[in-house]
Amino acid sequence: MRARAFILASVLIAALLALLAPGSVSGQESGVKLAIGDFGIGIGDVRRLDGLRLNFRDRDLELVRGINATIWMPYEGAEGVVKGVALGLPLTGAAEIHGLALGLGVGAERSFEGFGFAPIGLGAGESLRGIAIAGVGLGTGGDMTGLMLGGVGAGAGGDVRGIMVGGIGVGAGGDLAGIAIGGIGLGAGGDLTGLAVGGIGLGASGDVRGISIGGIGVGAGGDITGITVGGVGVGAGGTLRGLVLAGVGAGAPEIAGVVLTGIAAGGQDVRGAVLAPAYFKIERGGAFRGVSVSAFNDMRGSTQRGLSIGLLNIAEELHGLQVGLINIARNNDSFPVLPLFNYHR
Repeated sequence: MRARAFILASVLIAALLALLAPGSVSGQESGVKLAIGDFGIGIGDVRRLDGLRLNFRDRDLELVRGINATIWMPYEGAEGVVKGVALGLPLTGAAEIHGLALGLGVGAERSFEGFGFAPIGLGAGESLRGIAIAGVGLGTGGDMTGLMLGGVGAGAGGDVRGIMVGGIGVGAGGDLAGIAIGGIGLGAGGDLTGLAVGGIGLGASGDVRGISIGGIGVGAGGDITGITVGGVGVGAGGTLRGLVLAGVGAGAPEIAGVVLTGIAAGGQDVRGAVLAPAYFKIERGGAFRGVSVSAFNDMRGSTQRGLSIGLLNIAEELHGLQVGLINIARNNDSFPVLPLFNYHR
Protein backbone atom coordinates (compact mmCIF):
# COMPACT_ATOMS: atom_id res chain seq x y z
CA MET A 1 0.00 0.00 0.00
CA ARG A 2 2.80 2.38 0.92
CA ALA A 3 4.60 1.57 -2.32
CA ARG A 4 1.51 2.37 -4.38
CA ALA A 5 1.02 5.64 -2.51
CA PHE A 6 4.67 6.55 -3.09
CA ILE A 7 4.40 5.83 -6.83
CA LEU A 8 1.18 7.84 -7.12
CA ALA A 9 2.69 10.78 -5.24
CA SER A 10 5.78 10.68 -7.44
CA VAL A 11 3.67 10.78 -10.59
CA LEU A 12 1.59 13.69 -9.28
CA ILE A 13 4.69 15.67 -8.30
CA ALA A 14 6.28 15.09 -11.70
CA ALA A 15 3.07 16.07 -13.42
CA LEU A 16 2.81 19.26 -11.38
CA LEU A 17 6.40 20.22 -12.13
CA ALA A 18 5.81 19.62 -15.84
CA LEU A 19 2.64 21.70 -15.78
CA LEU A 20 4.35 24.65 -14.10
CA ALA A 21 7.48 24.49 -16.24
CA PRO A 22 7.88 27.56 -18.50
CA GLY A 23 8.69 25.42 -21.52
CA SER A 24 11.28 23.10 -23.02
CA VAL A 25 14.49 23.77 -24.85
CA SER A 26 13.60 23.83 -28.54
CA GLY A 27 13.89 20.35 -30.03
CA GLN A 28 13.55 18.55 -26.71
CA GLU A 29 10.16 17.33 -25.50
CA SER A 30 9.28 17.93 -21.87
CA GLY A 31 6.30 16.76 -19.88
CA VAL A 32 4.67 13.61 -18.65
CA LYS A 33 2.82 11.40 -21.12
CA LEU A 34 0.50 8.85 -19.57
CA ALA A 35 -0.59 7.21 -22.79
CA ILE A 36 -0.59 4.13 -24.97
CA GLY A 37 1.01 5.37 -28.13
CA ASP A 38 -0.43 8.86 -28.46
CA PHE A 39 -3.72 8.06 -26.71
CA GLY A 40 -4.07 9.15 -23.10
CA ILE A 41 -3.14 12.09 -20.89
CA GLY A 42 -0.28 14.52 -21.35
CA ILE A 43 0.98 17.04 -18.80
CA GLY A 44 3.53 19.59 -19.93
CA ASP A 45 4.84 20.39 -23.40
CA VAL A 46 4.00 17.01 -24.91
CA ARG A 47 4.30 17.18 -28.68
CA ARG A 48 1.55 14.85 -29.89
CA LEU A 49 -1.46 13.49 -28.07
CA ASP A 50 -4.91 12.03 -28.64
CA GLY A 51 -6.80 12.76 -25.44
CA LEU A 52 -6.34 15.28 -22.63
CA ARG A 53 -3.28 17.56 -22.63
CA LEU A 54 -2.48 20.09 -19.89
CA ASN A 55 0.30 22.67 -20.16
CA PHE A 56 1.21 26.09 -18.84
CA ARG A 57 2.37 27.49 -22.20
CA ASP A 58 2.98 25.67 -25.47
CA ARG A 59 6.26 25.79 -27.33
CA ASP A 60 6.82 22.45 -29.10
CA LEU A 61 3.25 21.28 -29.57
CA GLU A 62 2.70 19.56 -32.91
CA LEU A 63 -0.81 18.08 -32.75
CA VAL A 64 -3.54 17.51 -30.19
CA ARG A 65 -6.69 15.62 -31.05
CA GLY A 66 -8.91 16.00 -28.04
CA ILE A 67 -8.61 18.67 -25.34
CA ASN A 68 -5.69 21.06 -25.03
CA ALA A 69 -5.85 23.20 -21.88
CA THR A 70 -3.33 25.96 -21.21
CA ILE A 71 -2.87 28.87 -18.84
CA TRP A 72 -1.09 31.22 -21.26
CA MET A 73 -0.70 31.88 -24.98
CA PRO A 74 1.90 29.87 -26.95
CA TYR A 75 5.42 31.14 -27.41
CA GLU A 76 6.04 33.17 -30.55
CA GLY A 77 6.58 30.93 -33.55
CA ALA A 78 4.87 27.90 -32.04
CA GLU A 79 3.43 25.63 -34.74
CA GLY A 80 0.91 23.50 -32.85
CA VAL A 81 -2.44 22.35 -34.21
CA VAL A 82 -5.45 21.64 -32.01
CA LYS A 83 -8.31 19.52 -33.35
CA GLY A 84 -11.07 19.27 -30.78
CA VAL A 85 -11.20 21.61 -27.77
CA ALA A 86 -8.80 24.47 -27.03
CA LEU A 87 -9.39 25.52 -23.44
CA GLY A 88 -7.89 28.67 -21.95
CA LEU A 89 -7.37 28.89 -18.18
CA PRO A 90 -7.49 31.85 -18.84
CA LEU A 91 -5.72 32.03 -22.25
CA THR A 92 -5.07 29.59 -25.04
CA GLY A 93 -3.94 29.46 -28.63
CA ALA A 94 -2.22 27.51 -31.37
CA ALA A 95 -1.09 27.92 -34.94
CA GLU A 96 -4.37 26.32 -36.01
CA ILE A 97 -7.52 25.55 -34.06
CA HIS A 98 -10.24 23.31 -35.49
CA GLY A 99 -13.23 22.75 -33.23
CA LEU A 100 -14.25 24.41 -29.97
CA ALA A 101 -12.26 27.21 -28.34
CA LEU A 102 -13.08 28.63 -24.90
CA GLY A 103 -11.12 31.09 -22.79
CA LEU A 104 -10.86 34.73 -21.74
CA GLY A 105 -8.66 35.12 -24.79
CA VAL A 106 -8.13 32.84 -27.78
CA GLY A 107 -5.62 33.24 -30.59
CA ALA A 108 -4.64 31.30 -33.68
CA GLU A 109 -1.39 32.16 -35.43
CA ARG A 110 -2.75 31.00 -38.76
CA SER A 111 -6.39 29.88 -38.77
CA PHE A 112 -9.39 29.25 -36.59
CA GLU A 113 -12.34 27.12 -37.69
CA GLY A 114 -15.25 26.11 -35.48
CA PHE A 115 -16.97 27.67 -32.47
CA GLY A 116 -15.18 30.14 -30.25
CA PHE A 117 -16.15 32.10 -27.16
CA ALA A 118 -13.80 34.59 -25.50
CA PRO A 119 -14.94 37.33 -23.11
CA ILE A 120 -11.86 39.42 -24.01
CA GLY A 121 -11.05 38.66 -27.62
CA LEU A 122 -10.55 36.09 -30.34
CA GLY A 123 -8.25 36.44 -33.30
CA ALA A 124 -6.56 34.58 -36.13
CA GLY A 125 -3.65 35.64 -38.29
CA GLU A 126 -4.87 34.34 -41.64
CA SER A 127 -8.51 33.22 -41.51
CA LEU A 128 -11.44 32.89 -39.13
CA ARG A 129 -14.40 30.64 -39.99
CA GLY A 130 -17.40 29.42 -38.05
CA ILE A 131 -19.17 30.97 -35.07
CA ALA A 132 -17.21 33.32 -32.85
CA ILE A 133 -18.33 35.48 -29.92
CA ALA A 134 -15.99 37.89 -28.15
CA GLY A 135 -16.78 40.35 -25.40
CA VAL A 136 -14.35 42.93 -26.75
CA GLY A 137 -13.35 42.14 -30.29
CA LEU A 138 -12.85 39.68 -33.12
CA GLY A 139 -10.24 39.99 -35.80
CA THR A 140 -8.21 38.31 -38.50
CA GLY A 141 -5.60 39.47 -40.94
CA GLY A 142 -7.26 37.43 -43.70
CA ASP A 143 -10.82 36.37 -44.48
CA MET A 144 -13.68 36.05 -41.98
CA THR A 145 -16.64 33.75 -42.67
CA GLY A 146 -19.63 32.75 -40.56
CA LEU A 147 -21.42 34.26 -37.56
CA MET A 148 -19.26 36.79 -35.76
CA LEU A 149 -20.29 38.84 -32.71
CA GLY A 150 -17.87 41.35 -31.22
CA GLY A 151 -18.85 43.41 -28.19
CA VAL A 152 -16.72 46.31 -29.43
CA GLY A 153 -16.01 45.32 -33.00
CA ALA A 154 -15.26 42.74 -35.64
CA GLY A 155 -12.82 43.20 -38.49
CA ALA A 156 -10.82 41.44 -41.16
CA GLY A 157 -7.98 42.45 -43.43
CA GLY A 158 -9.53 40.39 -46.23
CA ASP A 159 -13.09 39.53 -47.21
CA VAL A 160 -15.97 39.13 -44.75
CA ARG A 161 -18.95 36.87 -45.44
CA GLY A 162 -21.83 35.90 -43.19
CA ILE A 163 -23.49 37.63 -40.23
CA MET A 164 -21.33 40.21 -38.50
CA VAL A 165 -22.24 42.34 -35.48
CA GLY A 166 -19.93 44.84 -33.79
CA GLY A 167 -20.98 46.97 -30.83
CA ILE A 168 -18.94 49.86 -32.24
CA GLY A 169 -18.13 48.75 -35.76
CA VAL A 170 -17.56 46.13 -38.42
CA GLY A 171 -14.90 46.42 -41.08
CA ALA A 172 -13.37 44.54 -43.98
CA GLY A 173 -10.26 45.36 -45.94
CA GLY A 174 -11.81 43.57 -48.91
CA ASP A 175 -15.42 42.75 -49.75
CA LEU A 176 -18.17 42.43 -47.16
CA ALA A 177 -21.19 40.27 -47.98
CA GLY A 178 -24.13 39.13 -45.84
CA ILE A 179 -25.72 40.82 -42.83
CA ALA A 180 -23.54 43.36 -41.07
CA ILE A 181 -24.44 45.65 -38.17
CA GLY A 182 -22.09 48.19 -36.63
CA GLY A 183 -23.26 50.16 -33.60
CA ILE A 184 -21.35 53.22 -34.81
CA GLY A 185 -20.04 52.41 -38.25
CA LEU A 186 -19.43 49.85 -40.92
CA GLY A 187 -16.98 49.87 -43.80
CA ALA A 188 -15.49 47.83 -46.60
CA GLY A 189 -12.37 48.42 -48.66
CA GLY A 190 -14.07 46.62 -51.54
CA ASP A 191 -17.75 45.96 -52.26
CA LEU A 192 -20.52 45.84 -49.66
CA THR A 193 -23.39 43.44 -50.43
CA GLY A 194 -26.47 42.42 -48.43
CA LEU A 195 -28.11 44.01 -45.41
CA ALA A 196 -25.86 46.62 -43.81
CA VAL A 197 -26.64 48.90 -40.88
CA GLY A 198 -24.31 51.52 -39.41
CA GLY A 199 -25.47 53.43 -36.34
CA ILE A 200 -23.73 56.56 -37.60
CA GLY A 201 -22.76 55.59 -41.12
CA LEU A 202 -21.52 53.02 -43.55
CA GLY A 203 -19.40 53.11 -46.64
CA ALA A 204 -17.45 51.15 -49.20
CA SER A 205 -14.63 52.02 -51.56
CA GLY A 206 -16.34 49.91 -54.21
CA ASP A 207 -20.03 49.23 -54.80
CA VAL A 208 -22.86 48.95 -52.26
CA ARG A 209 -25.67 46.51 -53.10
CA GLY A 210 -28.75 45.50 -51.12
CA ILE A 211 -30.37 47.25 -48.15
CA SER A 212 -28.11 49.88 -46.60
CA ILE A 213 -28.99 52.04 -43.60
CA GLY A 214 -26.75 54.71 -42.08
CA GLY A 215 -27.81 56.80 -39.10
CA ILE A 216 -26.04 59.81 -40.61
CA GLY A 217 -25.10 58.68 -44.09
CA VAL A 218 -24.30 56.04 -46.67
CA GLY A 219 -21.53 56.42 -49.22
CA ALA A 220 -19.76 54.46 -51.93
CA GLY A 221 -16.85 55.16 -54.19
CA GLY A 222 -18.65 53.17 -56.88
CA ASP A 223 -22.35 52.42 -57.38
CA ILE A 224 -25.13 52.08 -54.81
CA THR A 225 -27.92 49.68 -55.78
CA GLY A 226 -31.03 48.68 -53.82
CA ILE A 227 -32.77 50.35 -50.89
CA THR A 228 -30.62 53.01 -49.28
CA VAL A 229 -31.44 55.09 -46.21
CA GLY A 230 -29.27 57.90 -44.87
CA GLY A 231 -30.30 59.94 -41.85
CA VAL A 232 -28.54 62.96 -43.34
CA GLY A 233 -27.29 62.01 -46.77
CA VAL A 234 -26.54 59.42 -49.42
CA GLY A 235 -23.81 59.73 -52.02
CA ALA A 236 -22.11 57.63 -54.67
CA GLY A 237 -19.14 58.21 -56.92
CA GLY A 238 -20.90 56.20 -59.62
CA THR A 239 -24.61 55.46 -59.96
CA LEU A 240 -27.46 55.54 -57.42
CA ARG A 241 -29.98 52.83 -58.35
CA GLY A 242 -33.22 51.84 -56.66
CA LEU A 243 -34.96 53.59 -53.76
CA VAL A 244 -33.04 56.30 -51.92
CA LEU A 245 -34.27 57.97 -48.72
CA ALA A 246 -32.17 60.79 -47.24
CA GLY A 247 -32.99 63.18 -44.42
CA VAL A 248 -31.15 66.09 -46.06
CA GLY A 249 -29.76 65.25 -49.48
CA ALA A 250 -28.64 62.69 -52.00
CA GLY A 251 -26.38 62.91 -55.01
CA ALA A 252 -24.38 61.00 -57.59
CA PRO A 253 -23.14 61.58 -61.13
CA GLU A 254 -25.88 59.20 -62.29
CA ILE A 255 -29.20 58.39 -60.61
CA ALA A 256 -31.69 55.75 -61.76
CA GLY A 257 -34.71 55.12 -59.56
CA VAL A 258 -36.70 56.95 -56.89
CA VAL A 259 -35.08 59.55 -54.65
CA LEU A 260 -36.86 61.07 -51.66
CA THR A 261 -34.97 63.66 -49.60
CA GLY A 262 -35.74 66.20 -46.92
CA ILE A 263 -34.04 69.12 -48.69
CA ALA A 264 -32.02 68.60 -51.89
CA ALA A 265 -30.88 66.17 -54.56
CA GLY A 266 -28.70 66.36 -57.64
CA GLY A 267 -26.78 64.60 -60.36
CA GLN A 268 -25.45 64.70 -63.88
CA ASP A 269 -27.69 62.14 -65.53
CA VAL A 270 -30.92 61.39 -63.62
CA ARG A 271 -33.65 58.95 -64.61
CA GLY A 272 -36.72 58.28 -62.49
CA ALA A 273 -38.65 60.20 -59.84
CA VAL A 274 -37.19 62.78 -57.46
CA LEU A 275 -38.76 64.53 -54.48
CA ALA A 276 -36.46 67.22 -53.05
CA PRO A 277 -38.56 69.86 -51.28
CA ALA A 278 -36.03 72.71 -51.53
CA TYR A 279 -33.70 72.14 -54.48
CA PHE A 280 -33.09 69.71 -57.33
CA LYS A 281 -30.06 70.26 -59.54
CA ILE A 282 -28.94 68.76 -62.84
CA GLU A 283 -25.34 69.66 -63.60
CA ARG A 284 -24.57 71.55 -66.82
CA GLY A 285 -24.39 69.28 -69.82
CA GLY A 286 -26.48 66.67 -68.04
CA ALA A 287 -29.96 65.27 -68.60
CA PHE A 288 -33.09 64.50 -66.64
CA ARG A 289 -35.73 61.93 -67.62
CA GLY A 290 -38.75 61.42 -65.41
CA VAL A 291 -40.66 63.37 -62.75
CA SER A 292 -39.18 65.89 -60.31
CA VAL A 293 -40.90 67.76 -57.50
CA SER A 294 -38.98 70.57 -55.82
CA ALA A 295 -39.33 74.25 -54.94
CA PHE A 296 -36.52 74.94 -57.44
CA ASN A 297 -35.91 72.52 -60.30
CA ASP A 298 -32.60 73.84 -61.60
CA MET A 299 -31.70 72.42 -65.01
CA ARG A 300 -29.78 75.38 -66.39
CA GLY A 301 -27.43 74.19 -69.09
CA SER A 302 -29.08 70.76 -69.18
CA THR A 303 -31.95 68.84 -70.77
CA GLN A 304 -35.30 67.95 -69.24
CA ARG A 305 -37.43 65.14 -70.63
CA GLY A 306 -40.57 64.62 -68.59
CA LEU A 307 -42.35 66.57 -65.85
CA SER A 308 -41.06 69.06 -63.29
CA ILE A 309 -43.27 70.56 -60.57
CA GLY A 310 -42.13 73.46 -58.39
CA LEU A 311 -42.21 77.16 -57.65
CA LEU A 312 -39.40 77.83 -60.12
CA ASN A 313 -38.56 75.49 -63.01
CA ILE A 314 -35.66 76.19 -65.36
CA ALA A 315 -34.49 74.02 -68.27
CA GLU A 316 -32.00 74.83 -70.97
CA GLU A 317 -33.72 72.38 -73.27
CA LEU A 318 -37.25 71.25 -72.43
CA HIS A 319 -38.91 68.19 -73.92
CA GLY A 320 -41.95 67.85 -71.70
CA LEU A 321 -43.89 69.88 -69.16
CA GLN A 322 -43.07 72.35 -66.40
CA VAL A 323 -45.72 73.17 -63.78
CA GLY A 324 -45.12 75.98 -61.29
CA LEU A 325 -45.20 79.65 -60.44
CA ILE A 326 -42.47 80.54 -62.95
CA ASN A 327 -41.45 78.21 -65.77
CA ILE A 328 -38.48 78.85 -68.02
CA ALA A 329 -37.69 76.78 -71.12
CA ARG A 330 -34.90 78.46 -73.04
CA ASN A 331 -35.44 76.38 -76.16
CA ASN A 332 -39.09 77.54 -76.39
CA ASP A 333 -38.59 80.39 -78.83
CA SER A 334 -42.22 81.53 -78.67
CA PHE A 335 -42.74 81.51 -74.89
CA PRO A 336 -39.46 80.98 -73.00
CA VAL A 337 -40.96 82.26 -69.74
CA LEU A 338 -44.51 81.42 -68.62
CA PRO A 339 -46.51 81.33 -65.39
CA LEU A 340 -48.34 78.19 -64.26
CA PHE A 341 -46.90 75.89 -66.94
CA ASN A 342 -44.60 75.67 -69.93
CA TYR A 343 -44.63 72.93 -72.55
CA HIS A 344 -42.27 72.12 -75.38
CA ARG A 345 -41.60 69.10 -77.59
